[in-house]
Amino acid sequence: MKELVRPSRLAPGARVAVVAPSGPVAEERLEAGLDLLRGWDLDPVVAPHVLDRHDRLPHLAGTDADRAADLQRAWCDPGVDAVLCARGGYGAQRIVDLLDWDAMRAAGPKVFVGFSDSTTLHEAFALRLGLVTLYGPAAAGIDFIKSARGQEHLRATLFAPETVRTLASTGTAIAPGRARGVTLGGCLALLATGYGTPHTRAGTRGGLLLIEDVGERPYSVDRALTQLLRTGWLDGVAGVALGSWDRCGPYEELRPVLVDRLGCLGVPVVEELGFGHCEGALTVPFGVPAVLDADEGTLTLDTPALR
Repeated sequence: MKELVRPSRLAPGARVAVVAPSGPVAEERLEAGLDLLRGWDLDPVVAPHVLDRHDRLPHLAGTDADRAADLQRAWCDPGVDAVLCARGGYGAQRIVDLLDWDAMRAAGPKVFVGFSDSTTLHEAFALRLGLVTLYGPAAAGIDFIKSARGQEHLRATLFAPETVRTLASTGTAIAPGRARGVTLGGCLALLATGYGTPHTRAGTRGGLLLIEDVGERPYSVDRALTQLLRTGWLDGVAGVALGSWDRCGPYEELRPVLVDRLGCLGVPVVEELGFGHCEGALTVPFGVPAVLDADEGTLTLDTPALR
């Protein structure tokens, strides 16, 4: 797995576009997120359809065509330095095939931030644009607007990424060892459902896989991991780092599933690295070479996430 192109870090006054590629956005949370971004001396602009609601499918923030157009227009705008997802939910899979990837590639590299359902877009940005992306808090997400830790880590990643090159585990090693590879990953359910589609990579060979999820019972996590094992998608993975598993059942019931399904890989596996659907979620880059040390419980980036 190859290292991807790193976008430039942000500077005070940078213009950032906020888009809603997935679920509907609460206006009051959006305004709170925009205020935080303005407090960082950024210039946030809201895409036209961010507050839309689909008239027949209430789980979507407007129509597929409008959500795709917002994302593409923001990415191709030469005055925009970064594109931030307003929230997760569901819907990114429905728009990824509607995007003009040639036009987006021609627009050049810029920062993309999102998590959860945006896993689909992280994979597509890696595969189609060869670009490092940031798996971090949503601009209108409750975990962002109410968490000083999550805010500060995202801010440091955007403005001073050399200061946040190591993530430390609060758990123990599921499997010991030390491995080097290029980071990738996201929400487990989205990676599993994306397998075999045009905008998801065919495998993880040589990569450090960072995964987490929310609201999935232990048997559902087992099912997703088993699918990825059976398809060969995990063949050759260098190591695995686990984030949060919010509302995935008692952890004492989930952990044996993770041990059973991932311990058989014969690679280092670290748990509880503090990214994903959790309070104070940390921002992790995908596409950057790093070292995973299961014995020390650390993931250390070889280079800062952004140039």
